Amino acid sequence: MTDPGGSPSETPDDHSDDHTPGPAPDPTPPAGETHLGSLFGPDSQFHRFFNDPRWALAVVRATVLEAAHPQIGAALADNSAFVAHPWRRLRNTLVSLQRMFGADEHERQREAARLNRLHARLSGTDEQNRPYDAMDPEVRAWVVATLFESSVTMCRLSGQPLDRTSMERLYAEFRAFLAALGSEAGHLPPTLKEFWPYYDRVVEEELENTEALRIILYQLFDHLPAPALLDGLPTVWAAGRALAGPAIGTVTVASLPESFRRRAGLPEVPGARTLMQSAYVAAGLARFLPDNWLRTENLIDLLHLSPDSDTAGAATLTALRDRMDRAGALFRLVTPFPVQHTPAGEPGARRSADVFFTEVLDQTGNGYLDWPDLAAMARELSTRLDLDEPEETRLYQAFADWWRELQAALDTDGDGRVSKEEYAAAVPSMAGPALIRAAEVLFDVTDANGDGTIDTVEYRALFRTAFRRTMPDADARYTRGAFVKDFLSFMSGRRRSTGYDPLLADA
Repeated sequence: MTDPGGSPSETPDDHSDDHTPGPAPDPTPPAGETHLGSLFGPDSQFHRFFNDPRWALAVVRATVLEAAHPQIGAALADNSAFVAHPWRRLRNTLVSLQRMFGADEHERQREAARLNRLHARLSGTDEQNRPYDAMDPEVRAWVVATLFESSVTMCRLSGQPLDRTSMERLYAEFRAFLAALGSEAGHLPPTLKEFWPYYDRVVEEELENTEALRIILYQLFDHLPAPALLDGLPTVWAAGRALAGPAIGTVTVASLPESFRRRAGLPEVPGARTLMQSAYVAAGLARFLPDNWLRTENLIDLLHLSPDSDTAGAATLTALRDRMDRAGALFRLVTPFPVQHTPAGEPGARRSADVFFTEVLDQTGNGYLDWPDLAAMARELSTRLDLDEPEETRLYQAFADWWRELQAALDTDGDGRVSKEEYAAAVPSMAGPALIRAAEVLFDVTDANGDGTIDTVEYRALFRTAFRRTMPDADARYTRGAFVKDFLSFMSGRRRSTGYDPLLADA
């Protein structure tokens, strides 16, 4: 968490025991529904939507409605890495939903506990000095409400509205999801009939034209970084983004409730409703493509991969990149778009302080380094390693200590954050004690079996690749000293790394 000065106001474990989910409250499914357990798993309505191409549009719409809530919008603006690292955020969100709606009850409980720990760390005040708290039960209920309502809307807009039985079933599933998080089911109305007045009331009385909403609609798609598959092909990506970005924004705005569009002053683009309906219908027709083309698991795997990975899917990624590279060369011959160059560098090459600040340190993309940036790093490392307590809290605490060290050394104007100019002027080339401690804690939590070294399985859990990419001996073990040295070389020496760049620098 942060205090108004921007430093961690309390250690990350201050709330870790306050919000662990207890027995899930009864979500009171409509009469005739089956037992709670059957609301999850492969037979659920949600599971069918999860691989539906239309759901991509629904998720964007739901995210906008979430961001329009003052508390959620403030939390996103202050803490989320969705601007600088949108593909990482999407991947983590999809994996989380997959776990929560899967058939494995133990995995669902672990994921619910992880989400509660994550949300317990997100609180503060917005620009109008209004408090926000990601654990507020009404806020959490609104997140679930937007997912449900956007799923219903996507079916309606694509000309395939849900019948009442399917809609009630889906509503029961989302209420069960909220209950699995340990939230009181009463914050969502118990019946579908009561849901719609609740939804309309929140839209009419609580939603605002927040900064986070404006970023998503007008900045995110215009500056969306290329995913791993298109990294290195900036001209092709820029051309596609120039066409798709405004279209996605227009479709999303047109699908929002009319009363909110009017109150928020969102633009009315001629032909927007026709474009919106065409997009939803086209996405609906895509479901007739072969199943293996549309499985969300394949998308998740693709978002996990990087060119340096040695997994089976990496060979496919490399082949696709080679073909797209050739296509990109042809495209540049016939397009007026200027050739753009992605920052490049061999592993071990040193980058400038400005580039390192933008690519690695400024995780939230707001132009400053403060606690939410280092918290985002700790969050991604914890997610990669799938940490439980107390290891997760140890890692957050180590990064909180590192932030205090950076703030004390670099925040020369005392505003509670570090600007790019302050960072560059300090020429931070030496590792302080807190950074060394952070490296040691990261080693400890990566060393899952506690034998004092990192083997190839533990290494792959963190970096998604095996030793042979970075170590000459595939059977070697990564010692504590070597691991700490490489982490410090990356963080304080600004050295490029085949391991840490995909982990902390890639989108």
